[in-house]
Amino acid sequence: MEKKYNVYGMTCSACSAAVEREVAKVPGVQEVSVNLLTNSMKVVQEEGLADGAVLDAVVRAGYDAESQSPAAKAQEVPGEEENYFEKILKEKERNLLISALLLLPLMYIAMGPMMGLPALKIFEGMENILLLALTQFLLTTVILFINRHYYISGMKTLFKGHPNMDSLIAIGSGAAYVYGIAVIYILAYALGHGDTALAHSYGHELYFESAATIVVLIDFGKWLEARAKRRTSSALQSLMDLTPKEARVIRDGREVTLPIAEIVLGDQVILGPGENVAVDGVVLEGNTSIDESALSGESIPVEKSPGDKIMAATTNGGGRLIYRATEVGSDTTIAKIIALVEDANATKAPISKLADRVAGVFVPVVLVIASVTFIAWMLLGYGFPFALRLAIAVLVISCPCALGLATPVAIMVGTGKGAKAGVLFKSAESLEVLHHADTIFLDKTGTITRGEPFVTDVISLKGSPEELLDLAYILEKNSEHPLAEGVVRAFEDSGRGEPKEAATDFQALAGMGLSAKISGVEVFAGNEKLMRERKIPLEEHRALLEGLTGEGKTPLIFAREGELLGIIAAKDVVKSSSQAALERLKAMGKEIIMLTGDNEATARAIARDLPLSRVIASVLPQDKERYIREAQDQGKKTVMVGDGINDAPALVRADVGIAIGAGTDIAMESADVVLMKSDLYHVVDAFHLSKGTIRNIKQNLFWAFFYNVICIPVAMGIFYLPFGLTLNPMMAAFAMSFSSIFVVTNALRLNFLKLEEGREIYDVTETVEIHMEALGEGAHRGYQSEEMKKDLNKEEAMDKKVLTIEGMSCNHCVNRVETALNELEGVEAKVSLEPPVAEVQGESLSEEALKKAVEDAGYKVTHVA
Repeated sequence: MEKKYNVYGMTCSACSAAVEREVAKVPGVQEVSVNLLTNSMKVVQEEGLADGAVLDAVVRAGYDAESQSPAAKAQEVPGEEENYFEKILKEKERNLLISALLLLPLMYIAMGPMMGLPALKIFEGMENILLLALTQFLLTTVILFINRHYYISGMKTLFKGHPNMDSLIAIGSGAAYVYGIAVIYILAYALGHGDTALAHSYGHELYFESAATIVVLIDFGKWLEARAKRRTSSALQSLMDLTPKEARVIRDGREVTLPIAEIVLGDQVILGPGENVAVDGVVLEGNTSIDESALSGESIPVEKSPGDKIMAATTNGGGRLIYRATEVGSDTTIAKIIALVEDANATKAPISKLADRVAGVFVPVVLVIASVTFIAWMLLGYGFPFALRLAIAVLVISCPCALGLATPVAIMVGTGKGAKAGVLFKSAESLEVLHHADTIFLDKTGTITRGEPFVTDVISLKGSPEELLDLAYILEKNSEHPLAEGVVRAFEDSGRGEPKEAATDFQALAGMGLSAKISGVEVFAGNEKLMRERKIPLEEHRALLEGLTGEGKTPLIFAREGELLGIIAAKDVVKSSSQAALERLKAMGKEIIMLTGDNEATARAIARDLPLSRVIASVLPQDKERYIREAQDQGKKTVMVGDGINDAPALVRADVGIAIGAGTDIAMESADVVLMKSDLYHVVDAFHLSKGTIRNIKQNLFWAFFYNVICIPVAMGIFYLPFGLTLNPMMAAFAMSFSSIFVVTNALRLNFLKLEEGREIYDVTETVEIHMEALGEGAHRGYQSEEMKKDLNKEEAMDKKVLTIEGMSCNHCVNRVETALNELEGVEAKVSLEPPVAEVQGESLSEEALKKAVEDAGYKVTHVA
């Protein structure tokens, strides 16, 4: 079982490493992962293991913890509680403000005269030196007391054997503070015995301002870090904020306003124009359009009418609805999205393991280095104050914080941005592994195609095709078969009026079709088996039937009184965005394999115009998992994209399983990544997010290691003898603070990562052109609507190409290439950096002209597709 805990008192990666070590020792704990960013811990433990055993382990590590109550969690409404990062920020602001106000007078009386500022008369002269020292001591004491959490946490973990960043701060600033107290005693002794020379020599050895400044600068850094951290959760917070705090509900026939937490299943909720949906539900009354872009990434509002589902956190258009609550609290779609993202943030990417190992020994090593620094300079004869100053600088400049934050901040920003775009990563591991994948397996139905049949051909053998479509509608509107839905949809899209005739004596013929009477005459609709049984001759039209089947279409044959009336063919059509998305994945160098249970002819017909590397047809559900396993045995990193129950084994087997939007619950549970919308372009988005986030983590880790490797030797004074270069403890504290701020700020750059590039070029109409033909006496072509003609002619006239471009390294390069291509007459181009491709659309595109435009801009075209 999996349980979550809140852990209090952690400040750096050494803290999280210590907690993980102690909790992992508890019998019954199988896996533990601590998130420094959110101060939370996820534990996979055996059933029956008491929370107390885990909490005791956290206490042994030097921290406090509490279990997250599932019951309380279930009642939570997204956005109801104050943001965790907001609370931390307020606390940091308060501490920083008070400490800074006290530091100003301390710095003035300690450093002012050295900077040419007028000294206060009360502190002038050797006779007042003790008064000066005591004043500095009192101001510093108050500052350190305000920031006592550094000392409590630092000393507590030090004595527990798990020193952390607070230990370094406590020892560094504490050493300066204690040394200052010792100097006060020396000054009191010297002045009491009239030894002015001794008093003069120690009068400038007070380090109170250093101790206070170190702590205040750390506070300043923590405040800036908290501000940046708050922004890392902004994507999720913006989703939470979309959920209203209260809603209007009909109770006992009256309209009452209730907090969201009080809405229960079955309540009738009123939704007014411009309001956000409170809980998931089903529309009972009214019609409107709902903006679902916050959850699905779909920018076009979706029309809603009675019987349609609506989701919490989506925005109503101009209509008024009454809907029944079907999911409340933590069961709403928005709550599940937030839970998924939080779970991903609680996991660790494999790339962070090196940083965790280093963090586990980092602080003890720094303590040893600081001790060696102090002893070495004492032995070299540079005196106690000099040696102490360098040892303090080593303690203060060392920054395990940056190591601990490098991974979680990037993951939080990356998964948050993904959530807003409708791409949900369940774990940090899937976020890292995805961009390494080289082989993508795709289910056909519902993934590449729309998952429902559309009529493509109406071929009449008796009378006009319009008459055949009317007849088919009369028959099929009573059927629940998927092909019947396609026929009904085609009739309704045609705009023809409701036929006057009606079907009677309707009978479904299992495995063959159906029969009914129209105007007293028996009519049949079904497959070849039904026609053979009813002795309807098909030999004359065998080539036509085989031709339709060869194109991946399913023929529906209609007959009456022993004669063939015509054929209506339907097929599952490719989604309008699938080809463009697959071309982008192909340009990334991915091998794309389509897995389908359809026969070879149907599979080949669907794949004919798609950039697929391989098509595997007639695949049983268990075989999908086998094909993926075989690819893994060949050393390939695999991705499976599917939406059905039969895809679940393959989704689990793949290195990364991606469940697409309209999928079943079991597919969603089996997958590592969930796409909110049934659009393959979101797979492209997922790859972009994965690559961008892992690149950001690598940058953060490089900075964290580079900073410590460079700064610690400087603080040790290694460059003092050859160059006279040392580091003041106050500057060391300043540098340490900004190393963490750099890591968090760098992670925030992920918010500017571009997604869904180029989709608008391929945003063609969803209309399916129907070929209507009469092959009997008086043969003629059937109708095509003006919209169908326009879309068909436009698609035939437009040429599309994808150019792979070498030499682009930044967005300025992208803009230059895009401008050069768009300046060509009749050309519309969209260029991206990752992958480095240009998607071009226009009439009669000249490959040479395109290449020349790119080369004139200073780049090279390596491939044209």
